[in-house]
Amino acid sequence: MKRSWLWLATLCLLAMPALAKEAAPLAADPEIERRMVKITEELRCLVCQNESLAGSQADLAKDLRNEVRELIKSGKSDDEVKDYLVARYGDFVLYRPQVKPTTYLLWAGPFLLLLIGLIALFRYLRRRERLLPEAPLSEEERRRAEALLKDDLS
Repeated sequence: MKRSWLWLATLCLLAMPALAKEAAPLAADPEIERRMVKITEELRCLVCQNESLAGSQADLAKDLRNEVRELIKSGKSDDEVKDYLVARYGDFVLYRPQVKPTTYLLWAGPFLLLLIGLIALFRYLRRRERLLPEAPLSEEERRRAEALLKDDLS
């Protein structure tokens, strides 16, 4: 019985290389690869949307990484590569879009929502304060409160 388990384990270990995938192609120049990774970490995968282009395994992301490599090889600067992708796919491709008239709401939106929420909270609390009458305690209620306080202090 032990031998059959040993043979099975050996066969499984021998079959492991068959399950391996081909490594992603790297640029011949490590500097090009480093720049490509740096640029694609700042770009959003158009398929996954919450993942960077560098980390995504979607087919479109792989194609875009290859395109970025080619643009770098052709002598484009990092900004020119980003500008090319923005011109093609819009500001959405950038994790940190540029501040310009079309993205003002994107940048200011969270702060505006916070301000609106604080104003609404302040108004609600003021209105609630006005609606609750502040009635003085009756003599009976005052005696009960004093008795309770004396009990707590004892």
